[in-house]
Amino acid sequence: MKLALKVLKYLVGLIVVLLAAGFLLPAEYSAQRSVSINAPVDKVFPLVANQKEWKRWSAWNQRDPNMTMTYAGPEAAVGSKWTWKSKSEGNGGMEWSALDANKRVGFILRMEDMTPATGELTFAAEGNGTKVVWTMNGNAGMNPIFRWFGLFMDKMVGPDFEAGLKNLKKLAEAS
Repeated sequence: MKLALKVLKYLVGLIVVLLAAGFLLPAEYSAQRSVSINAPVDKVFPLVANQKEWKRWSAWNQRDPNMTMTYAGPEAAVGSKWTWKSKSEGNGGMEWSALDANKRVGFILRMEDMTPATGELTFAAEGNGTKVVWTMNGNAGMNPIFRWFGLFMDKMVGPDFEAGLKNLKKLAEAS
């Protein structure tokens, strides 16, 4: 009994220390990946600007082909948005906050139980091809648990960005 109480005491102490340390961690987090695509910007950009095209290359759609999506607003324009429901990828939505033809698509990402994140995909001519950079930034607020997640956000989301950009490259170069 004494051993169990001692273990419990240390466990509670560890949890308190981890939560307290969480408040000392940065609230801001980010993830970024890029790819060079052997296709001109005007071929690559529409595959990103039109949200209905994402199901053809996004890693999340590839992992859950049964994901249900609903689209709203103007197509491929500021204010266009879509929401999704997925057992494996979670429920969320994305809205275009900026759209500069063949240069940039800005977005606001909302996932259940998390504060919204912002980001963008930028496009730059690179010889006869296109360099695409995908960035996401967020703020964990005062939640110490989300701040711990923020430390690992690049490692958690980065591989999905890489997979999506690899699929985007394959799709753009094939057409």
